[in-house]
Amino acid sequence: MTTLVMPTAGIRPEAQPFPQIVPSAACLRCDVCCRFPDPDSPLRPYFMPEEIDRAMTHGLERQWFPSPRGCQVLLSPDEHMPGYHCPAFDSGTGRCRIYEERPLDCRLYPLALMWNDRHDQVVLGWDTKCPFMGDQLPAAIQQHCNRVMELIVRPDVVEAIVRHPRLIGRFQPDVVILRNLAHVTHALSRRWGDRPVHRFELDNLPRLSDALGRSGQVHPRSLSAYSPPYHYMCSTLLAYWWTELDGVLYLFAESPDGWFMPLAPLTDAVSEDVVARGFSLLRERNGRSAVSRMENVPASLASKARTWGYRATPQGGEYLYQADELARLAGNRFKSQRALCNRVERLTGVVVAPYDERDREACRRLMQVWRRQKQDGGLDAYGRWLLEDAVSFHEVVFSHPERLGLGGTVVKIDGVVRGYTFGYWLTDKTWCVLLEVADRTVSGLAQYLFRETCRAAVSRGAEFINTMDDAGLAALRRSKEVYHPIERIENYILSEVPTS
Repeated sequence: MTTLVMPTAGIRPEAQPFPQIVPSAACLRCDVCCRFPDPDSPLRPYFMPEEIDRAMTHGLERQWFPSPRGCQVLLSPDEHMPGYHCPAFDSGTGRCRIYEERPLDCRLYPLALMWNDRHDQVVLGWDTKCPFMGDQLPAAIQQHCNRVMELIVRPDVVEAIVRHPRLIGRFQPDVVILRNLAHVTHALSRRWGDRPVHRFELDNLPRLSDALGRSGQVHPRSLSAYSPPYHYMCSTLLAYWWTELDGVLYLFAESPDGWFMPLAPLTDAVSEDVVARGFSLLRERNGRSAVSRMENVPASLASKARTWGYRATPQGGEYLYQADELARLAGNRFKSQRALCNRVERLTGVVVAPYDERDREACRRLMQVWRRQKQDGGLDAYGRWLLEDAVSFHEVVFSHPERLGLGGTVVKIDGVVRGYTFGYWLTDKTWCVLLEVADRTVSGLAQYLFRETCRAAVSRGAEFINTMDDAGLAALRRSKEVYHPIERIENYILSEVPTS
């Protein structure tokens, strides 16, 4: 057994060595740790702020950490096999590049902090997925657990866990519970309240879908945010949480600045009390910070909220089009788009096909090419930031199109993927375009891909196309306006009026 010091946020590294039960030789033979099947794996390691700083000092780039306040690391596509790995992991040698400075989350393994199946107690367990642990006697595992418990009862360690509750994983049936950590549960309750708040994960999509259906906010002219994939694709960059109280579902997003609600509370009748409770939950996490807000609030609710004393600020409207107009591109209004589409039609070897999992690597390569093309075309700092975020969005979409209810289309020219798009049905009458990438060296390809998307949607009954907002980018706004939207769907941010 080796012994390594545990330096981490709020914990004095010299105070006590952190015991390890798995020898390095076993780790180097393992093909489990540090590798993940999907980019949004809930098991990817969590780094506290000081751990992020140390990882960067030892060579990891800031791009892998969505929030300097603490976050789960973004994963990198594996170059040698399907799947993803921690960016600190060298898949060629099987070694961790920051092993001596790896975070508490990794140092604990193969022990794990998690909630029990009722989500009312924090427990410590050992993960049976670790091949080495399968060969250990129960007495040896229990002895190791006892040594780790000496650290977990320390006030500084408990405080670190409470400040970073994402260190506590979801219940996993293949993790054998060894100890009930009542002192951690109690400390969490004192800090965050007794209401259970759960991480929003892939398995929660049906729950959110049901709540959206009950809310009455989903109709052909709804905001695109009233759909599960809109939120889930952001889950690698923002930690999403949810709680359900008295039949009302409250959805939260944890940003580097604090918590906010990406949707108004979901219930069949949003009352003043329901909104007030939402802001109360935000204050428990943010104090009186101005970051507390509700986004994607429809105009009807914004109007009511103003009478209740809240501030409703326009967020930037979404673009809604008549679907058959975009499928036909008839008349002088669409003359230039029609001419660009004709250029592509004159090319040989153009094939439009549904996205297939086998297209993932080709789409990933195109995404990198497209990013460079956009950067070379000139982007301000905000545009570059949005472009960096898009990488993880697209990886999530590539991984789960069916479970997210997405439809994808690729355009191949001479067998090479030169464009792709994904979207979803907001209702059976409205198709939302979630993302679109087209090789900018092929004149007219973006227009052609968009027209083919609209034609496919119309063939399945679409009456409207929603292309979301323009993110405040002038070039994107111009490209949306030239297609002549029939409506800009109003969108608001609700916030509390500061008291003097």
